[in-house]
Amino acid sequence: MFETFEFETLTAPQASVYFALIIGVLFGVLAQITKFCFRRALVGEDSRAAAGVWFTALAVALVGTQAAVAAGWISFDDHRFMISDMPVLAIAIGGLLFGAGMVLTRGCVSRLTVLTGSGNLRAAVVLLVFAVVAHMTLKGVLAPLRTSLGAVTVDMGEYITLAALPGGAWLWTALLAVAAGAIALRSGNAAGTLILAALIGLLVPAAWVGTGFVLFDDFDPIGMESLSFTSPAADTLFWGIASTSIAPGFGTGLIGGVILGALAASLIFGGFQWQSFESPRQTGRYLLGASLMGVGGVLAGGCTLGAGLSGVPTLSVAALLAITMIALGAKIAQLILSQDAVSTAAPSTTPRPQSAG
Repeated sequence: MFETFEFETLTAPQASVYFALIIGVLFGVLAQITKFCFRRALVGEDSRAAAGVWFTALAVALVGTQAAVAAGWISFDDHRFMISDMPVLAIAIGGLLFGAGMVLTRGCVSRLTVLTGSGNLRAAVVLLVFAVVAHMTLKGVLAPLRTSLGAVTVDMGEYITLAALPGGAWLWTALLAVAAGAIALRSGNAAGTLILAALIGLLVPAAWVGTGFVLFDDFDPIGMESLSFTSPAADTLFWGIASTSIAPGFGTGLIGGVILGALAASLIFGGFQWQSFESPRQTGRYLLGASLMGVGGVLAGGCTLGAGLSGVPTLSVAALLAITMIALGAKIAQLILSQDAVSTAAPSTTPRPQSAG
């Protein structure tokens, strides 16, 4: 469709950067205001309210994405989520690692990107380390680990998508959307908050349609993408290092837009505050979490947005497995941390030595 716009100097890849910048700014503003975060929805002190925000967005993303598929605007037949040989071991291990990592850093990558824009230097350091380790896993010294784990596959055939099951795509879309909507309605959030969350959900099909239909160009094709942070973070890092020889892509525009949007929202509505690490122990915990998320996000095929908010609406079984394992990894890590905190705080039962008298 892009060629019908008859731009003389702007190519489809270049247009995708500007489009991603707009999507990113909108996400950054909305996520800053709603405190959008999958970790908080699982193990946060306000998990019920946070779950309402996240699942509202998921419900809207599900319906919007499948409506675009039904209209014939996009198709996921050739998407990486639909490869019949599903790398189950990589997805399972990657999901567990990512889930544990986001608990250690107190935020998934999308949330940390938003926090970077609001002045949180801890989040900025985590985001940088995450991007480095993700790039190492994609193309660097950790790539053999990725390929070895990815070689363990299960042939899912046509059942790699829920659309192949009895009832078809719309039945499973409806079931997932209703379940997500029920969680949202019981969350206790104000209607305004849920409306903003719904707008976050609309960004998912908007990005799919924008990159897969509006910007589609036979002569200069681009990949069909939506909200995701693993590959975009690695791509942004690589572009920042070698921008004279590598052109920016959708992911670079998305990351930049999210940070700008969060910065604007935090300055306008309040919330901007410089923050940094409080102790060496905390620094080490955050760096470990960032590394786990970097490896895990690549192995799992995406983060809580790439495999979750954007992946689940494709009805991919691989995406469903990834977000399930991320949730399980987070729960296990939170349980371990809670037990460690209790044991550390417990008073010693060892008898104190008596003084001589």
